[in-house]
Amino acid sequence: MSTLMSRVRWLLPLATIAALVFSVAGGAAAAAPQYPLTLKTANGKVTIAHIPSRIVSLSATATEDLFAVGAGKQVVAVDPYSTYPANAPRTKLSGFTPNVEAIAKYRPDLVVVSDDMHHIVAQLGKLHIPVLVEPAAANLNGVYAQIEQLARATGHTAGAKHVVAGMQRQVNAIVRSTPRPSTPLNVYHELDQTYYSADSHTFIGQMYSLLGLQNIADKAASSTDYPQLSAEYIVASNPDLIVLADTVCCGQTRATVAARPGWSTIAAVKTGEVVPINDSIASEWGPRIVLFLKAVSSAVKTLEGQAK
Repeated sequence: MSTLMSRVRWLLPLATIAALVFSVAGGAAAAAPQYPLTLKTANGKVTIAHIPSRIVSLSATATEDLFAVGAGKQVVAVDPYSTYPANAPRTKLSGFTPNVEAIAKYRPDLVVVSDDMHHIVAQLGKLHIPVLVEPAAANLNGVYAQIEQLARATGHTAGAKHVVAGMQRQVNAIVRSTPRPSTPLNVYHELDQTYYSADSHTFIGQMYSLLGLQNIADKAASSTDYPQLSAEYIVASNPDLIVLADTVCCGQTRATVAARPGWSTIAAVKTGEVVPINDSIASEWGPRIVLFLKAVSSAVKTLEGQAK
């Protein structure tokens, strides 16, 4: 499976932008979980017999979430795409072509995946290994909910409260500080150098909507939320901002974009508003979404400054 399609699998079609904005967690901190613990998850009810001490994460976002809430010491193995944090115990285990025997060798008492590929949930269930399926979040509320669920499953509810509150403060501050464009600004989000993109029905696209940007992928004639655009379509759309989410996988830079035939006429190339963002930050929905939002906000501020 290609790197692009692997990353796209993490970014499922999502709900409306209205659900995205500024949730407040509210309420008192949840009580420490009691085991056995039963959780309502994307794959139904999952019962965890005891606090997990040997977690296998086959989801890069889940890995980031687990370490963020304080469960890092309980994680014994992660997949190769889990590049953050740097001290995560990376292995050759795959979340896209999972092998039950290879996973079982780590003697896990909890496995976390982003998708039930090859019916891995049922396969591990036969070995009495609980599996949490944590698919791509639909919105910021979904991001926070996944962090809280993983924290509850691993005995770190207080850690989740701290992480979520910090994210909410940062997101609100970034959005408040970002000027609404005086004239509509168009953005092109590049998933790879063959021009796959993400429209406003995706989590990525909704982040742009949150900052008042118009996504050129929205008008593409496509049956998918991740359309493959043509170079001619992109040039004709003349985006004010280009965000590169293919810097690591595919070596794309401001220079490679500027060198593409015809792209020197695009507004974003002329003004230098071609923003490279680490692939994992642009593709995952963990705490570092704040960095993605901040980078896009900075570009908008620059463009608005140039317009005055």
